[in-house]
Amino acid sequence: MTVLRNFSKQLVHLWKKYVSAQLFPLFTAIEIAGLGIAGIALWGFGKIADEVMEQETQAFDTSILEAIARFHSPVLNSIMIFITTIGEPTVLLVLALILAIVLLAVQERREALMLAIASGGGLALNFALKAAFNRARPELWDRIVDVSFKSFPSGHATMSLVVYGAIGYGLARQFPAWQKLIATITVLLVSAIGFSRLYLGVHWPTDVIAGYATGLVWLIACILTLEISSRYSSGKETNPNA
Repeated sequence: MTVLRNFSKQLVHLWKKYVSAQLFPLFTAIEIAGLGIAGIALWGFGKIADEVMEQETQAFDTSILEAIARFHSPVLNSIMIFITTIGEPTVLLVLALILAIVLLAVQERREALMLAIASGGGLALNFALKAAFNRARPELWDRIVDVSFKSFPSGHATMSLVVYGAIGYGLARQFPAWQKLIATITVLLVSAIGFSRLYLGVHWPTDVIAGYATGLVWLIACILTLEISSRYSSGKETNPNA
């Protein structure tokens, strides 16, 4: 026990001296919190993925979809089809690229690059994960929308969180007084898109949760990169000889 305790103390000492001293000055308290949230989301994705591969979530997934199916109606069908359409990954990619071009036109190059990388990278990441897990989609009732690709994780959940999250983040930076309203609208929109996939029976609940987790990790990574690069560039401009 003494040897283990001494080894632990040495690890803590080395962390403080060589890692913490170099790493933490690069981040603000909010950014460190963001890293923590991303870490939790990544752990959550791994946990869900493991249970999905072991088919331990089937009863949970099926029971939720069957409960939602009780509320099906022609009116709700139309509403959910519309909501799912505005969360279509290809639609979101086009939207992000259009906004990136607009940002370039107004000389917001970093923001444009972040939005393009976030959307394109998010889509590529989702395709890679779908291919890796190769999970079949639910077939509990006749579908009223066409689907392609595999089920896990949900591309609509991933891309809606990444793209609408990035847009919401950009708007919140520009209009600080409206941050709470912007955040609320963004969360409601992204949540509605995820729910629409369950209502339409084209995803398992764990697909949507995992999609949100991967989208959150990727979005935080992109935002932190933007913030740190902006701060570094601002420092260089203030002190050009640094």
